[in-house]
Amino acid sequence: MGDVVFRASGAVVAAACVLLAVPAQARADNGEDQVFTFKDPRITESSGLAVSPTHDGVYYTHNDSSAAPTFYAVDGKGRTKATFRVRGAQARDWEAMAATKDPATGRGVLWFADIGDNLDGAWPDVSVYRVMEPQTLNDATLPATRYRFRYADGGRNAEGIMVNPRTGRLYVVSKEFAGAVYAAPKKLRTDKTNILRKVASAPLMATDAAYAPDGSSYVIRTYFSATLYRPSGETIAKVSMPELKQAESIAYTADGKALLTGTEGSRSPVYRVPLPAGATPTPSTSAKASIPATPAAADTGQARAAEGGFTAKNILIWLAAAATALGTIAFIARRTR
Repeated sequence: MGDVVFRASGAVVAAACVLLAVPAQARADNGEDQVFTFKDPRITESSGLAVSPTHDGVYYTHNDSSAAPTFYAVDGKGRTKATFRVRGAQARDWEAMAATKDPATGRGVLWFADIGDNLDGAWPDVSVYRVMEPQTLNDATLPATRYRFRYADGGRNAEGIMVNPRTGRLYVVSKEFAGAVYAAPKKLRTDKTNILRKVASAPLMATDAAYAPDGSSYVIRTYFSATLYRPSGETIAKVSMPELKQAESIAYTADGKALLTGTEGSRSPVYRVPLPAGATPTPSTSAKASIPATPAAADTGQARAAEGGFTAKNILIWLAAAATALGTIAFIARRTR
């Protein structure tokens, strides 16, 4: 166990050096405003957030780990309109969701990601459930299609999924000190485990991700900020976020002009943050200009993972968390000698 403690110490020191090397930035007033708070007492750990693609003014959310495979439809005031249970699904650690529209039928499609893994590889595979959006907002139990996934480079923790509305391709974003965007196969299979392959880098400790409704950009959320990218993986801009208790979710508004972000906790708020001027790529962006499924894309993104967005308070939080983790590991090491 001594080797474990030594490696953990090194990781903490390295993380602290990275954090201290990043210049602190003052959080700008970017016009954020609170849209609503979740009124339902059952919504205590809102971890995923999505805007309905077919019902105006409707938002979806679900709780975090140790909850039932259930999601909620709420209105613009945070009031629950309907509660849905996903038939036959597990909820080991639901961490994210996405909403798209089926181009063939015009029906809404909801994706729920059971991808959390706090032991970074303890599960042999993770799952994503595909559910057709209900056409009427009444309590119901809905069928789902389950897709199993495995990472090509070994198990890891993840809290973000996104689906490119132009190509229909699904991506998972890992939550790590050196996070990454993983692409699912173009055609998902239910009769075998689908392989997720790293195609781009992601910011430090990503907690969620989302694609713009028109597919022209995507966003990755961390505890401290959000970063916008072109579908190619090129950085567009960094967006400061409201200070939240535990920033967990992000989504684009229906018109693609702003971001919605939420947090865990009882009666937790959801904020609207306008996109910065010029942050959205031009509408002429080709549908083929999606995140490339090549290792080179991951290499070119390494510098992005260390970009700014941290304040002095952020650094203190990270150092405290790292110290706590190191203390816990050292305690376990002493107990197991």
